Amino acid sequence: MLPGINQCVTGFAVIISFGIFSGCNNEQKNKTVQNVPKEYEVMQMAFSSAVVNQDYPATIQGIRNVEIRPKIDGYIDAIYVDEGAAVKKGQLLFRINAPQYEQNVRTAEANINIAKANVDAAQMQVNKVRPLVEKDIVSSYELESAQYTLQSKKAALAQANAELKNAQLNQSYTTIYSPSNGVMGLLPFKIGSLVSSNTVNPLTTVSDIKTIYAYFSINEKQGLDFFQHSKGNTVQQKLQTLPPVTLLLANGMPLPDAGKIETASGLINAQTGAINMRATFSNPDGLVHSGSSAVVRIPQGIDTALLVPQKATYQIQGKLFVYRVDNDNKVNSVEVIPQATTGQFFVIKEGLRPGDHIVADGIASLREGLLIKPIPAPLQLADINH
Repeated sequence: MLPGINQCVTGFAVIISFGIFSGCNNEQKNKTVQNVPKEYEVMQMAFSSAVVNQDYPATIQGIRNVEIRPKIDGYIDAIYVDEGAAVKKGQLLFRINAPQYEQNVRTAEANINIAKANVDAAQMQVNKVRPLVEKDIVSSYELESAQYTLQSKKAALAQANAELKNAQLNQSYTTIYSPSNGVMGLLPFKIGSLVSSNTVNPLTTVSDIKTIYAYFSINEKQGLDFFQHSKGNTVQQKLQTLPPVTLLLANGMPLPDAGKIETASGLINAQTGAINMRATFSNPDGLVHSGSSAVVRIPQGIDTALLVPQKATYQIQGKLFVYRVDNDNKVNSVEVIPQATTGQFFVIKEGLRPGDHIVADGIASLREGLLIKPIPAPLQLADINH
């Protein structure tokens, strides 16, 4: 073989050997890199204090809702206010056209005049007979008869006066005034509508909403927990020690002024197992109306809470899990049962104990039994109060 060819073969062999050696080194380096555990933020479970909120759907009623109903039969002649208008106590709302009541007043007044005339005539008869009896011209029977007649006429006059007052009262029902300050409700009847005291629907409703009631219910278990952890000997004393509550409106915004739970029903609804509660809120601007829906939010302090960031959890088929780190720095999924939420944290009821370590962030890349390199989680993850 030619010398040049020998040199080429030798060089080619060296290149192949170098390539194989380099490939082995790269593969070894890749394996070494893959075997290095990845860093994950880990937090240790410990009891801490927290405030959790319990939300309960509620319905709103004004402190006073007065149905305005007609007391007489007639046609609506005038409506002086519109739906949703603010009204004052004593303000004119409706006028009902019922001329028969005005006629009844006139008739009663005429009957009074007749009764007065009859009384005067009977009095004259008594005055006439009395001196005759005193002179023994007529018997005392005549005087007694005249006096009885006078008494009868006075009774008739009193009856006529009573009928006049009754007629005037009925006539006063033709004008309807607001019984209190408040806001007008719907007006189902328009001008010209025939109404009576037997009409099913009221003419309107005047709602005093400067103060509002929020009615809500809690179940029997919640009620026991609610009152067992409250100070006081009686239910009323326990209610007085409860913290202020918040009313969340339909748009999720809170009512500016906090409220107070004032009453709890003494009976549990046998059908629903619920205890009815009532919270009172100030509503000076009239922002909330009767019939509105809202949520009563009750804060509850927990001294021994295990707090887990929501981003440290994942769900499978409605169950909540976290990755717990064992003594060998391997992760294992553990089901946890939350008691409540507060901010971006779950308050864990079951599944974890103080001293356990869990992965606090980046759990999407974890798998069962994976070896990790734990690093301390930032303080804000481990302490909700800071």
